[in-house]
Amino acid sequence: MKVLLVEDESGIRLLLRKIIEKNKEFQVVGETDNLTQAVTLFHRTKPDVVFLDIEISGASGLDCARIIADINPKTKIIFATAHAEYMSNAFEVYAFDYLLKPFNVERVDQTLQRILDLARQKEAEPLERIVKYEKGLDKLLVKGRESMSFVDIKDIILVQREEGSTVIYTAKDSFTTSAGLGEIEEKLDPEQFMRSHKSYIINVSQIRKIEPYGRWTYIVTFKDLKQDALITQEKYEEIKRRFL
Repeated sequence: MKVLLVEDESGIRLLLRKIIEKNKEFQVVGETDNLTQAVTLFHRTKPDVVFLDIEISGASGLDCARIIADINPKTKIIFATAHAEYMSNAFEVYAFDYLLKPFNVERVDQTLQRILDLARQKEAEPLERIVKYEKGLDKLLVKGRESMSFVDIKDIILVQREEGSTVIYTAKDSFTTSAGLGEIEEKLDPEQFMRSHKSYIINVSQIRKIEPYGRWTYIVTFKDLKQDALITQEKYEEIKRRFL
């Protein structure tokens, strides 16, 4: 699994690299001390995990986390910082974990092992599109430059943000759109669909399983789709109330 280190102290980056690369399942693919280069490296290396300090050169690690989460919300962001007071802010950007300096090597190893355990549990279209709701037909019209696709709303399993676009998934197909999640959410029945996370809308009737993911999030798997989704603690509790 690929790891990016964003930390303004070179000594801490070296320590993290040594701890991480003791595990042959992980490879540090880049390191930096500033936001601009962190985003560039993220696009270039597409890491699975980012270790991120709250204070980085010329910027806030929280801002960096928000940018990364918008590019790929499934990136496991692990804050590694001396500032315990920002833990609630880390919750807002769905951090996978929050480690306090000075590092306890065993604590870092536990986080890495949890990432591996989650990975082991798991075995788009390029054109920009515009989504329109066809009232009375129960369909979304997804319009491309030279084509139109009609998506049965009942067949939608998952809608998620990917690389700055929105992708609608059914069991057999996917459709990429320039529309935001909020725009699509307005067209869906709230009894059937839930905004489970800032980057996901899920079809509740298609849920197969919900399991712990990060410290404040869970992961949802579906009956007829290999993609999965994230769900916040708040929305997880809401689903429990619905079915209990």
